[in-house]
Amino acid sequence: MTSEQTEAVASVDETLLHVEDVRKYFRVRGHAGSSRAEVRAVDGVTLDVRRGETLGLVGETGCGKSTLARCMTRLYDLTSGKIVFQDRDISRASRHDLRTVRREMQMIFQDPYGSLNPRRRVGSIIGDPFAIHRIGERKDRKGKVQELMQLVGLNPEHYNRFPAEFSGGQRQRIGVARALALRPRMIVCDEPVSALDVSIQAQVLNLLTDLQDEFHLTYLFITHDLSVVRHVSDRIAVMYLGKVVEVAPTDDIFNTTRHPYTKALLSALPVPDPDAADSRERIVLTGDLPSPINPPSGCRFHPRCPKAQEICSREEPPLVPVLGDHNNHVTACHFPMEVGESLTPGTVANSERVNEL
Repeated sequence: MTSEQTEAVASVDETLLHVEDVRKYFRVRGHAGSSRAEVRAVDGVTLDVRRGETLGLVGETGCGKSTLARCMTRLYDLTSGKIVFQDRDISRASRHDLRTVRREMQMIFQDPYGSLNPRRRVGSIIGDPFAIHRIGERKDRKGKVQELMQLVGLNPEHYNRFPAEFSGGQRQRIGVARALALRPRMIVCDEPVSALDVSIQAQVLNLLTDLQDEFHLTYLFITHDLSVVRHVSDRIAVMYLGKVVEVAPTDDIFNTTRHPYTKALLSALPVPDPDAADSRERIVLTGDLPSPINPPSGCRFHPRCPKAQEICSREEPPLVPVLGDHNNHVTACHFPMEVGESLTPGTVANSERVNEL
């Protein structure tokens, strides 16, 4: 067996969740009572999540990140495609069959205020997974819930309090405790710190890292904040208008950027040194984000791409290694970027710079 074949076998063994050509379309009413149109929120995504890793999923608001996450957890039914979790095809699994799957796959939601029922006590909220899956005796659940509260940094004596009596960061810890209750293998974190203050964000991120190490968790971490995803992720997948355009290890995304859209995203990162900020290349994308109801033909980024040529509007590029990249770095682009290449005419780019949008 060659080294490439050995790596391929190892990659299959490491895969916890496999998403293949997944599509999710939402029907919307057409203009002036015309026939209904479809929003192509997720449109042909193939992606793997490996055991024990944190896969970051980034992109602009409205690109389909959260929709893809809800497809992965089967909170949404698929329009088409295939989802395999722990070697089991759950693409068309019934609600009854999904009960066992959901013990292994949980979710932390973005809004720590909207994701908790304000009329229920925290102990009941965290204990719901035990009740739903009929785990343990009712009299024993209080002790388990208090252990979870202590595990995530909450006072177990606050078992009977309501969510309104907790701060935003504490509420998100409640969400973490609820997701952790059944000791899942995978947790989908849907922008779990975006609604929190910066100082509290760091605390929650450190908590998630500690829990991952202790319980061997796998995370899908969705965010629009590249500084956060750089801190927590092993690999990063970049989405644009329902498509994944680049997937690579975190260091490669930042140091060996291939897709022009990824390059533009990285330019949004702030730089603490004013002199370095002034000397950076500035990338300004022209045009508005196209509508997912009527997406562009070919490469969906071509109307805004500084490198676009005629083929980009005709043919959709495959998601494959380019420019000699390893198999773990794939890009969907007809004209991928060389290291140090500039997207601004007349500007000499420095490969060590972080560009600015």
